[in-house]
Amino acid sequence: MSSGMRRSEDPLVQVRNLKKHYPISGGMFSGEIGRVKAVDGISFDVGAGETFGLVGESGCGKSTVATSMLRLEEPTSGEVLFDGEDITGYDKKQLKGFRREAQMIFQNPDSSFDPRMSIGESIAEPLKIHGVGPRERRQTIAENLLERIGMSAGDVHRYPHELSGGQKQRVALARALVVNPRLIVADEPVSALDVSVQAEVLSLLKEIQEAFDLAVLFISHDMSVIREVCDRVGVMYLGRIVEVAETETLFEDPQHPYTRALLKSVPTLDRTDQSLDFQLTGDVPNPGNPPAGCNFHTRCPEVIPPEEYDFEQEAWRSVMDLRVFLERRELHPEAYKEAAGFESEDDAEVPPEEIKAEIRREHDIPETLTDARAESVLDEALTHVVDGEPDEAKRLLSEKFETVCSLEDPGLQDTEAGHPAACHLHGSEIHEEPPGSPATTDD
Repeated sequence: MSSGMRRSEDPLVQVRNLKKHYPISGGMFSGEIGRVKAVDGISFDVGAGETFGLVGESGCGKSTVATSMLRLEEPTSGEVLFDGEDITGYDKKQLKGFRREAQMIFQNPDSSFDPRMSIGESIAEPLKIHGVGPRERRQTIAENLLERIGMSAGDVHRYPHELSGGQKQRVALARALVVNPRLIVADEPVSALDVSVQAEVLSLLKEIQEAFDLAVLFISHDMSVIREVCDRVGVMYLGRIVEVAETETLFEDPQHPYTRALLKSVPTLDRTDQSLDFQLTGDVPNPGNPPAGCNFHTRCPEVIPPEEYDFEQEAWRSVMDLRVFLERRELHPEAYKEAAGFESEDDAEVPPEEIKAEIRREHDIPETLTDARAESVLDEALTHVVDGEPDEAKRLLSEKFETVCSLEDPGLQDTEAGHPAACHLHGSEIHEEPPGSPATTDD
């Protein structure tokens, strides 16, 4: 269960249009030839006592959000307001003061512990950095915190290699709490732990949060963990937030196809549940060259077909997969000839219809589309492929099978469920924040 926090009118943290782009170098003079848009304009709030979750597949930009908003690496643009002040403009002295207010827990505590330092020294190190002393006082604080997190005061003399994974993550929490922060950013804090240990650490985090009225940004790829600990959730895909909602609302009434896909991928005890075999089709786009329009349309199982055609959604998705395949790589008829059982190199000896049929099978396209006009376009495109004219096939599919999803970025849209989602399936773009929701526009 989530912490049941009480949100104040003024959030402790307000992230506005945060971007983190990494330059891509190349060419004769190693100049900038592009940018990886790891975080591409996201906004959210976190209130005191609230746990706000960021969830999405690996590589969607969640961890970069954490490091950028804490200025562990410099954001490209945007604002991070902490208690109303924009920390992106802080100098070194101001930033050091901010670091007492905001602490981070990393996915793998081993990488953040110095193996030469005892547990007590590791916990007390932030106190030393911020001038809290003397040494005996720092050790006493470390001992008290260890007891607070369910370990022994005597553990201050142990070293990281002597602890289990769960114990290390408890120590990481103690070290984050030692400077009495108001914000904790937890980046996949339990993903490397066994399920039973996960439950212990999450329960401890909840207890500490309630005791200290902490704001928590909780980052995870695990929807079941998100449901357990978060009050509100932002769903991320390819550097952007595509849906934001109260946790139970998100799970009971998801409004974005990507959110629905994530929920279908969660394992259940119901062996008859077909979602166990669910997976998205298509490739994850390159963040250095994201697709135009809705950046999820290349994989979306609910991509909107052109109005002039009428055929099943599953078949439309398969046709879109072929179109995306052609746009991103070469399609060689020879490979399909071999798959169809033909070994001859002579095109004249291989019936073109056999090659086209094999392409359909490979891309899960029905033998015949139910819409005759759509079938005519697809057959012509496949003929171009067989004739060694992939560019013509690409042009034809792009022209005749265009979708609003690939033409326009939907932005966050208002939905009947009362929370925003970035999808053309919903109404007009939000121009004002809905009541009770943070500003979460993509751009």
